[in-house]
Amino acid sequence: MLAGVLLLVEGVLGMLQGITGIAEDDVYGEIGEYVFEFSASTWGWIHLVLGLLVAIIGAGILSGADWAKAAGVALAALAVIANFIWLPYQPVWAVISIAIGVFVIWALCTEDSPPAAH
Repeated sequence: MLAGVLLLVEGVLGMLQGITGIAEDDVYGEIGEYVFEFSASTWGWIHLVLGLLVAIIGAGILSGADWAKAAGVALAALAVIANFIWLPYQPVWAVISIAIGVFVIWALCTEDSPPAAH
């Protein structure tokens, strides 16, 4: 349940982060030469779409959908990678998001659910 709540919250915050990047291109500071340099609007769209997907998966996990656990691990891993690339733009928030993503992956992979009865 905690993984679902964290994914839902992370998704909503990611969507807000994305909307901020799309609406105001000057909110996030300009950085120098960087390998993964995109405009703030591009990062905004990436975070908006990823945040929406993460929130949907979080809601799926909370509803008990079996498909949501594997999708949650995959999307949390994708969110960790995106936030790692996002580090130069917002280092503190990116590190917090990476930590949440790693914790979600750990929680989903170590769930101690009883085996299904046949």
